[in-house]
Amino acid sequence: MSERSLPAATDFSGAILEAAVARIGGVRRPGQDQMAAEVATTLDTGEHLLVQAGTGTGKSLGYLAPVLAHLANDPQSRVVIATATLALQAQLATKDIPAAVAACHEVTGTTVGHAVLKGRSNYACLLKVRDAQGAEQDALLPEPGQVSELGAEVVALRRWAEEQAEAGELADRDDAPAHTPAAWGQISVPVRECVGAQKCPQGAACLVEKSREKARSSALVVTNHALLAIDALHGGTALPEYDALVIDEAHELVSRVTGAASVELSPSAVERVAKRCLAWLSDDTGLDFLDAADVLQAGLDAAEVGRITDPSDPLKDAFSAVRVAARAAVSGLTGGDDDDVERRQAQGAAQEVFDIAERLAKLDERDVIWVSESERFGRQAVCAPLSVAGLLRTEIFDLHPSVLTSATLKVGGEFGSVGVALGLGGTAAGGYRALDVGSPFDYRSQGILYVARHVPPPSRDGISPEVLAEVAELLWAADGHTLGLFASQRAAEAAARHCREQVPDRRVLCQGDAHLARLTAEFVEDPQASLFGTLSLWQGIDVPGDTCRLVIIDKIPFPRPDDPLMQARQQAVAESGGNGFMAVAATHAGLLLAQGAGRLIRSLDDRGVVAVLDPRLVTARYGSFLTASLPEFWMTTDREVSIGALRRLAGTGT
Repeated sequence: MSERSLPAATDFSGAILEAAVARIGGVRRPGQDQMAAEVATTLDTGEHLLVQAGTGTGKSLGYLAPVLAHLANDPQSRVVIATATLALQAQLATKDIPAAVAACHEVTGTTVGHAVLKGRSNYACLLKVRDAQGAEQDALLPEPGQVSELGAEVVALRRWAEEQAEAGELADRDDAPAHTPAAWGQISVPVRECVGAQKCPQGAACLVEKSREKARSSALVVTNHALLAIDALHGGTALPEYDALVIDEAHELVSRVTGAASVELSPSAVERVAKRCLAWLSDDTGLDFLDAADVLQAGLDAAEVGRITDPSDPLKDAFSAVRVAARAAVSGLTGGDDDDVERRQAQGAAQEVFDIAERLAKLDERDVIWVSESERFGRQAVCAPLSVAGLLRTEIFDLHPSVLTSATLKVGGEFGSVGVALGLGGTAAGGYRALDVGSPFDYRSQGILYVARHVPPPSRDGISPEVLAEVAELLWAADGHTLGLFASQRAAEAAARHCREQVPDRRVLCQGDAHLARLTAEFVEDPQASLFGTLSLWQGIDVPGDTCRLVIIDKIPFPRPDDPLMQARQQAVAESGGNGFMAVAATHAGLLLAQGAGRLIRSLDDRGVVAVLDPRLVTARYGSFLTASLPEFWMTTDREVSIGALRRLAGTGT
């Protein structure tokens, strides 16, 4: 970067924004201009900023322009941008940042270096690629008939990784040939099993280290929420030092950080790690480690599914048994030849088992620990932090001026709920500025919010016949073109079956029929197709245009009533004198509803209906709180009005 001193960043922010928007063929929005000015102020004053920027605002360039102006003005500074989804990370890296960097150079004469940084397992490990060693290579021989398919994937990935290394690239998983998770696992390494560049035979060529070197030499670093969380959890070791932070898709930050700070322990995981360690352990130590898996299994089988709070719970003894056995294994694996990579990797895996078991055995009041059960994984113990607000506050926000932005940050019409969850406080006076720059869309003229007041409220018996009939009728009126967002996979599948029977001339795709990316592509390609699915569709699909003229939401997306973490968080709020339901469950539902309803209007030309088939949105006391979280659609409970609007959009009604 240039070392010359430039005027204040705010002097260049607007000019960079104008040039960047022109480069992508866009149009500047008043909300985008307002956002850019406020971000520039935050970078100058160090005060945190929450910005709700509705779909179509162009928020990426809205923060990139002032950030680049700031970096051009201060060549010694570094700014990190953290986003939740790979899709936005890719958009930033391939479209928005190159356009903004070029615009910055055009305006200031300064080229700002930038890099994308991800977690270790997102890059190929050259040790596994080249040496192909370790017991996990046995995974190439899983089930009869699968050998050639998995083996071919691994061979292709190894060839690709070598080509990347020779070309000086980073072998980022997003750039890899199509593959399964099992195949990727053969060429990547978990964090705890990495022996470190100093001791690894391939350390000098390590692609992860190269990605970090590039980040350290760049003024602008793009990462994800999970790596930001890991950096906070481990004392700033995952990211290079930085001076300011932009968090995009900030409505997802709490859940992503919670996920990064959560751990799981299953008997199969303990047994798998124990078997990896046996070659270097004494017979007694190895057998004790294997036996610990059986002790954990017995403890889980005897326990009830749900939260564990009693310090005298027998399962605590099982956790302690695993901890003791894992600690002995770690000690038994200490020493040996520094070149014995497999031994060091096994020790790292055993250390991870020890750390998890120790955390579980503590039953710390700051953690929520429970027994979960699934068909795929059986029973396992899960541990998640009761709150991440303190972590975010002390390890991120107290250290760095931050901009947090999303299309959905206001819940119930206010920023307070999100501010509390993020550790910033319940009011702007608590240490942040907040603004809503609106959206270029006229939601009242572009969309209708239809609430089916006449259908029965949801029950535990599954989706009702009345709701199924409503789904089919609405889909028929829209002539397909429907995105169905359901609270469960079972409900999505039931609705898909019903619509295929009742509207057989319209294609209905359902999540689970194929990979979601393929289903989404088919949804876009077939003008009259519909797509039904669950949570990943609520937030992860962007289909502007006539592909989607109807969004169906079968029920208000409250957390599951048996979710131990959400239950514990509600209880904690109630014990401190607050309303646990509103602070946790209703806030969760409000954010998801806003995200789901936001799938409808993605461009100035979009028109359509959001149909919520849950009467509680207008009959329950919390209904107004939830509707205040949604875009300002014209609202009705009249079914015929909605049917008529959809038929006119489909060209089949008057």
